[in-house]
Amino acid sequence: MNQERLFARMKKDGLDAIVATMPENVTYSSGFWAMSQWIRRGPQAYVLTPGPGRGEPAVMASTGLIDLVADPSVWVKDVRRYGRFIVDRTPDVALGAHDLRIEQLLAQQEDSDAVSCLVRAIKDRGLDKATIGVDEIGILPQYWDKLAEALPNAKLVRAADVFRFARAIKTPEEVACLRKSAQIADKSIQAALAVAREGATEMDLARAFHGTTINEGGMPVLGCIGFGARSAMTNVQPSEYALKQGDIIRFDVGGRYGHYRADIARNGVLGEPTKKLVQYHRAICVGLDRAIEMIKPGVRACDVFEASVETVRREGIPHYRRSHVGHGIGLDGYDAPDIAPSNTAMFEEGMVICVETPYYEMGFGGLQVEDTLVITKDGVDSFMLSSTKLRVV
Repeated sequence: MNQERLFARMKKDGLDAIVATMPENVTYSSGFWAMSQWIRRGPQAYVLTPGPGRGEPAVMASTGLIDLVADPSVWVKDVRRYGRFIVDRTPDVALGAHDLRIEQLLAQQEDSDAVSCLVRAIKDRGLDKATIGVDEIGILPQYWDKLAEALPNAKLVRAADVFRFARAIKTPEEVACLRKSAQIADKSIQAALAVAREGATEMDLARAFHGTTINEGGMPVLGCIGFGARSAMTNVQPSEYALKQGDIIRFDVGGRYGHYRADIARNGVLGEPTKKLVQYHRAICVGLDRAIEMIKPGVRACDVFEASVETVRREGIPHYRRSHVGHGIGLDGYDAPDIAPSNTAMFEEGMVICVETPYYEMGFGGLQVEDTLVITKDGVDSFMLSSTKLRVV
């Protein structure tokens, strides 16, 4: 966690403490991957982070996730649990360090629900009259109301944007995870293209892509792989459609490594590409290169957007339009900043961003190039292993 940046924003906003509730912010604040939060809506897990000198952080977790919150990667040691969950123990058997930690947590006080757990942690730190930022994204409305009722003297402030601000600048550990994640995705595209041949299906390539992701140490997340006219479907999901001569192959894909996301894009074609395909693909590649060339600390995101779109138009797609040409990436697939026409914010050193110039034309196909890079003090450092060139299969 970029603690220095988080505390600076908390001070600016007058917050004595902040509570993470959405899965990305819970993991960011503690190292705790609350699985149930990531796979379905509703489960509650919180992390309380007091400001400097206001006490140690605390995790509020369901007893059913006790094995995950006991993991050594969770650096917050004050863990509060809520709810019943039965875990038996074989008598007279020596337990390992992880199981001993689980046993220790199970012996602690059990609260009835997540908010009761959080309120107890807040009161233990003397913060019941404080100004507390609460990430409003992951807490259910009825739980927000219950929290406000239990802390009548505290001021609760919406604070999801505080976390988004902090997460925009990555720590060296985060950059390393994101680099690895992007490179796993890059290798997985190459593995998928290796099985591309006439008659191969989108699912065949998806199996090769996701299998390689796992073999390289990642976990699958995003797998938009489409052939031919189907490649123009923005969120195309792999089907049994079989590859035929002249078909475009579009990848918009990525897994995760250490919970950090990848999002990259490449294109191929079976057989010789048409003149239009060559022209359009070159145009989006030049537009991508122009964006990357401009990015450095102090440059406005909107200026990069305008230059990139104008370049694609000039280089061969005169009618090219986009709502954005990139975004930050981290634990979330869309961290700050957005490279959009309305975003006047400036790039900063340490941001990790995906830069992309997609083009979708129904009846023709979809083309997309997307690279991931970290912003350095005087430019960028790309994570990519492959070029954006059109792969002729």
